[in-house]
Amino acid sequence: MKKLLLFTVALSLAVWATASDETPAEQLGWTLAVHSYTFQKFTIFDAIDKTAAMGVKAMSISGTVNLAGADGKPAKTSTVGLSEQDAAAITAHLKEKGISPKFVNMGVMHPGLDEAASRKIFEGAKRLGIDVLVAEPEAHNKMEELGPVMDVVEKLAKEFNIKVAIHNHPGPGNFYWQPETVLAAVKGRSPLLGACADVGHWVRSGLDPVESLKKLEGRVITLHFKDLNEAGPKAHDVPWGTGISNAKGMLAELKRQHFKGAICVEYEYNWDNSVPEIAASAKWFDATCAELARH
Repeated sequence: MKKLLLFTVALSLAVWATASDETPAEQLGWTLAVHSYTFQKFTIFDAIDKTAAMGVKAMSISGTVNLAGADGKPAKTSTVGLSEQDAAAITAHLKEKGISPKFVNMGVMHPGLDEAASRKIFEGAKRLGIDVLVAEPEAHNKMEELGPVMDVVEKLAKEFNIKVAIHNHPGPGNFYWQPETVLAAVKGRSPLLGACADVGHWVRSGLDPVESLKKLEGRVITLHFKDLNEAGPKAHDVPWGTGISNAKGMLAELKRQHFKGAICVEYEYNWDNSVPEIAASAKWFDATCAELARH
């Protein structure tokens, strides 16, 4: 009996120690990642260096990346078309800098009705170990084309076991700018299909980001997280927690929904020197997660 009691106490202490080793974000089930598009003026290797310098341990990757060109300047390259040599070099650099060698997602990609062309996107993603594809499926702004396109996307998502998170560029020109369109695209379909909530684009489109998240409850796969200086199409990114987007309210809503996944920094302002602003955002994120994890 005494041995059993000692074993139980030891096991409890071990569980407590493991839990206490988790960061508040990890306790909430969240991974902070930097989207490589944030550093789209630089090479992917520079983007990795900048991410590591801020202490962020995960990244997502854009549909195109910059490699060093023959002239020494960044040369844009399709991510799914990366050579094995370049892909291996990127993975090695991630490891060297202490960043997860597995990108949390890739995109924005544009699968469409052409199954053969769409298959190449999924095949490229699989080669890179991607399990979440951020996409805006090509429906040509026509609701009547949405169903057939999503039939192709759903078929490939199941075949490759890759989640597809529909992204929302700003409206009203973009087809997916409203949560209702994203919901229509995934209604009645596999749980592999859902949303990449670009909360900044909702604010640019005049939508309330917290209310938009509520509409997508249960379908949010990942986020491009932003805080903006104002509402409307001319708005730009500011460090999280200093803008008008109700950043804390959005994280609280994600907690209420029991969201688990990657929250990606996609900072689209001050392109040449955004690291201090992103570092401030990461610091705010850690502090806010600590507060949310306590309550």
